Amino acid sequence: RTMPLARPTRQIPEAAWTSGLREMTEPWKGALGCFGVAVFFAMTIGIISWQALEQPPEQWVLRGRGGGMLWERRRGALVLRALPTGRTVLTIDVTGVPATEPPPPRDRCWHDGGQFCYSWEEDAELRLSLEPQPVPATECYSVRWTPLRPDVMLKDCFSMANVSWYGGASLRAQRWPLNGADSPAQPFVSGDFSQSPSGYGPVLDRYFLGSTGVTVTVAPDVPLFLSLESNHRFCLGTPAGENAAPLRYLLSRGVNPRRGLSPPRRLPIWRYHGPGNSAAKIKRGLRSLAKRLKRHRLQEGVLALGERCTAVLAATVGPWRQSLPSEEAPGLAGVPSLLSITLSPYAAVTSPLFLRSLRDPDTAGYWLNLRPRAGGCSVPLLTRWKGHLCARLNVTSAAALSWYLERAQRLRHDLGAAYVVFEGAEGNAFLQQAVPPPIELAGDQYIEVLATALATLGNATVISAGTRSSHLPLFVQMRPLHSDWSHAGLKGLIPSVLHYSLLGYNFFIPDAVGGSLAGDTPPDPELYVRWLQIVTFLPVMAFNTPPWLCCDAWVLNLTRQCLRRHRDFVVPLLIKYSEEWLHLGFPIFRPVWWLSPTDPRAFSVEDEFLIGDEVLVAPITEKGQMWRDIYLPGAGQAWLDPSTARVFQGGTVLSNYSAGLADVPLFVK
Repeated sequence: RTMPLARPTRQIPEAAWTSGLREMTEPWKGALGCFGVAVFFAMTIGIISWQALEQPPEQWVLRGRGGGMLWERRRGALVLRALPTGRTVLTIDVTGVPATEPPPPRDRCWHDGGQFCYSWEEDAELRLSLEPQPVPATECYSVRWTPLRPDVMLKDCFSMANVSWYGGASLRAQRWPLNGADSPAQPFVSGDFSQSPSGYGPVLDRYFLGSTGVTVTVAPDVPLFLSLESNHRFCLGTPAGENAAPLRYLLSRGVNPRRGLSPPRRLPIWRYHGPGNSAAKIKRGLRSLAKRLKRHRLQEGVLALGERCTAVLAATVGPWRQSLPSEEAPGLAGVPSLLSITLSPYAAVTSPLFLRSLRDPDTAGYWLNLRPRAGGCSVPLLTRWKGHLCARLNVTSAAALSWYLERAQRLRHDLGAAYVVFEGAEGNAFLQQAVPPPIELAGDQYIEVLATALATLGNATVISAGTRSSHLPLFVQMRPLHSDWSHAGLKGLIPSVLHYSLLGYNFFIPDAVGGSLAGDTPPDPELYVRWLQIVTFLPVMAFNTPPWLCCDAWVLNLTRQCLRRHRDFVVPLLIKYSEEWLHLGFPIFRPVWWLSPTDPRAFSVEDEFLIGDEVLVAPITEKGQMWRDIYLPGAGQAWLDPSTARVFQGGTVLSNYSAGLADVPLFVK
């Protein structure tokens, strides 16, 4: 009998159940995974869309009464905006942190309405704060960046778009405004153009003024780097690495006055370039120069000796001044011939002065020294000065400064000098040798300490550099210029005048007529005349080459006229506006935008200047030109040309205005 086949049932065997369930759930797993990925992408796109579309492109981070700071997301920039007009007065590109980050989501200083804080993780921390008003009608914002890693280089870049910038550093080819200048990032330290033509010059300040009425003032203890990108931006930064430090500066809406005081000089300077090998030859050369000035009926002002001639006379000081013309000498028509001598804080390593100091343990510290190694002795820091290997005065030593000042006073007395010029104040000798400077001599503190000490010698003292010293009663010697028509020569003279005056150095001694850096080129009479016409309206008229040696008789006659105009017309103006400078802090020599602060045409005028508010000088600075366009500032004001008695309205441009070789366009308000 055959058994019937078993009838199939609904029960699934164990093995078949397991494999079947796996087959059934695999599609659901894939579907769930795809769904999760889709949700994730949807949320990501939503967040991005919300950030890009829903969130505003700018976010207020700090508000004051007259303005406030915003964070611009797309650009990664801080924006200073005026209220209630909403006008942008300053844009700062932040390059030390990721620019693609969203706006700060949370203010870590939320409990203090006068501050804003935010950290970019592992990069840098930003702190903004409203500061007390230094003067009425100003509003100040403190900006502080702190690196959170040693390799973070902090760098804030200030846009030049629709803003003209002034102040900061003096340049070899000075520009006004700074927008037309280029300079790679380098330490913001004064220097000597003869040693570093691409560096910064002898007069600088951590003060930048924008045409929108905003100023940027960097803290004095910040190890600052500055770069200039022509017509784009200028950048302030601090170094990375072991020297990493916070970047701190103050933004102010409203011009901060720059103050200082030093009396003007009525007498011209005649630089002596005669024989200088011996004291006897120098004496004869000075007597000869004084006689020639008398013969040509020129003002026999100050006879200036350079450092080498001063050293020759210092070695043989004696009662020789009586042999020079003096107040009792009738040949000078009662005007004394004064003497100016030149010193520097350097001593050649072969000089008896330096060698004697090394033998005396009490004076060995009179010179800057390298840090001694453990158990070693200090070694003088040597540097180059005028082609010689030299040591430099240690201004951090009270004994050294006292000795140096006493020596200068004694030498001035023994030589009968009325003025003392101190050259070589600029530069940081440690940085030049790639050696970290001591804290007390970081940056430009050498100039600051030396200038403060020299101010005790009285207001007949001249220094070759300045930084944060415009309040001291010192004359500042302007840097040497080339004997040409470029911005390193004549064309850079007026921008330098405006730069010095804006930083508070109103009583400066301009470079000599015709320029000091002539090389082997023969004198250019036209350049000499155009230079003379500008210097006539400055605090001091200085001459390297007397007019009878370079030019025709008519130039000699023109020099006499310019000297009289300086004495009778310019000096009284300088005295008048020096009082205004003292009490109000306004510069004596002013750009034309001073009277037209809202006219964009005035912001880039670099070949005109004002004396106070009442005299406009518009000289020729182009070779062969006998006419020029002249911008007259001050809409609604009237200007008189004294030479023609014609009156013109301010806020206009005079096209093709005549200016012959013997003429300088001058207007009186």
